[in-house]
Amino acid sequence: MKKMSENKSFGKKALGAAKYLMITAGVFTTAFVASGKIAYHLVLSRKGLNGPIAMKAQNKDKAQKMADDYRRNLEEILATGMEWFDNTEKEKLAIWSERNKKNLHADLFKSTKGSNIFVICIHGYTSSPRHMGIYAKQFYEWGYNVLMPSLRGHADSEEEFISMGWKDRLDIIEWINYLVTEYPDCKIILHGVSMGAATTMMTLGEDLPENVKLAIEDCGYTNVWDILKHKMTQMKVPEFPFLYSANDINRRREKFTFKEASCTEQLKKSKTPTLFIHGEADTFVPYEMLQDVYDACPTEKDILSIPDAPHARAVCAHPEMYWPKVKEFIDKYIDR
Repeated sequence: MKKMSENKSFGKKALGAAKYLMITAGVFTTAFVASGKIAYHLVLSRKGLNGPIAMKAQNKDKAQKMADDYRRNLEEILATGMEWFDNTEKEKLAIWSERNKKNLHADLFKSTKGSNIFVICIHGYTSSPRHMGIYAKQFYEWGYNVLMPSLRGHADSEEEFISMGWKDRLDIIEWINYLVTEYPDCKIILHGVSMGAATTMMTLGEDLPENVKLAIEDCGYTNVWDILKHKMTQMKVPEFPFLYSANDINRRREKFTFKEASCTEQLKKSKTPTLFIHGEADTFVPYEMLQDVYDACPTEKDILSIPDAPHARAVCAHPEMYWPKVKEFIDKYIDR
């Protein structure tokens, strides 16, 4: 009788422990999923971009904050580009994407000089075609046509969620195909900044028509996992559970993982000559990533490191270094 009583007591304890573990597991799972949803919607949704805690670029000098007048000067240079964008004649394009069952949107600045050179100028995270005006203006003044797509979750895009370049790469290919269809003898340059640079590098890993002559990437990252991990570290947000859970949500929703969305892996398959640019004072996308993406590329390539330049401001910090190098690289691969 005593043994039977002990067995019943043990059974009750085991059942209680099992219930406790189930409740604990349930609480953990709920917390894991909830943390991922918070991170995912804050960082990778259009609503999150416009919210109070958006992951905006916070540019700080590695030794100290840049002087206010220097920062202000950089922003004033960018403002001249936005003014040019607003006041220059352009065409609003929308092409149907059967793959997405939605329209893709872009702004097109047609050259008045009859050029067959098209620059696909690709904006970054929390940005827009308008914010790329400083680049478009220079390309346009060189006589090139400039196509400026709206990436997913930004500007005129009909998508609500951001793919950090991975799905955008396929959208860019649709724009390339559009240009080749409309202008069969066109010569195409891919140029992207930040997330736009990542989009550019990811695109290079796909089969591209011979019309694509070269690419210019400015301050792109190695892969989506690495850049989100870096940003969470800066924001003092723990990698686990937030990044892991957000990755799981993205895998189920968008059908790819953050590590799969890799610039370095895509670059290994590239056949396109590429110029790699990065600002040495960039803390948003670590400057060290420049060497990683450069080394991954097996094609003809060149590299430009800009002193004192924070994230996505290399063109403003030292235009006298930026534009001559870009023009030299273009002239090397495009016979006008």
